[in-house]
Amino acid sequence: MFIVGTSVLDMALTNVDLPVIKILRLLRTLRPLRVISHNVAMKLIVASLFESVGAIFNVMIVVVAVWLMFGIFAVNIFAGKFFYCSIGAYTYHTKFECNSAGGSWLRAPQNFDDISQAMLTLFNVASLEGWPDVMLIALDAVGVD
Repeated sequence: MFIVGTSVLDMALTNVDLPVIKILRLLRTLRPLRVISHNVAMKLIVASLFESVGAIFNVMIVVVAVWLMFGIFAVNIFAGKFFYCSIGAYTYHTKFECNSAGGSWLRAPQNFDDISQAMLTLFNVASLEGWPDVMLIALDAVGVD
């Protein structure tokens, strides 16, 4: 009854822009919780999820530790080498060639210049989003500049 009452009040005050009204709109997200309270199997699933949070957190700590090791390794190998030319990304491989052709020598968005960028790049590669760009720049990395 409380959820339905706040929904009716929210619909009546659609043109009013008060912070209190925004809180009432957030209460609409509680509607699906009614299904959980009536379904025994759903209660069991939700309880199991809450009990597994600790184990999931432990796994995440291990994954971050492994990524940290690979990040440190990648910083030692690739620091300062993930650059490309603005006019021919896969044509000019050195800063001298790029500047001679009239281009700019730019740092790649995914790089291993410091540990924070290395961790983000490793996450990027692990999630399989944009990994070909990282691979192509790594293949072209021959040295600093």
